[in-house]
Amino acid sequence: MTIKQQMETKIAAAFSPVRMEITDNSHQHAGHAEAGDAIETHFHVAIVSDAFAGKSRPIRHRMVYEVLAEELAGDVHALAISALTPDQE
Repeated sequence: MTIKQQMETKIAAAFSPVRMEITDNSHQHAGHAEAGDAIETHFHVAIVSDAFAGKSRPIRHRMVYEVLAEELAGDVHALAISALTPDQE
């Protein structure tokens, strides 16, 4: 299973999103020292879920970071997050 697939599975289980898009931007950072030899290193995650209702942007981001802690402790070097409620989409 790829890192992207792991992230999709974990986000779906944790947030039951009405929409989710994970974009692997690693190719834009190929050759950067931080990336090393890893292939999947930079991602953008867009999640639309009722789970974010009533929560501030920093709290929403922390929620996502907690769910993806294993990936962030591994090869994932950068994670851009868009976490919205269905009303905000």
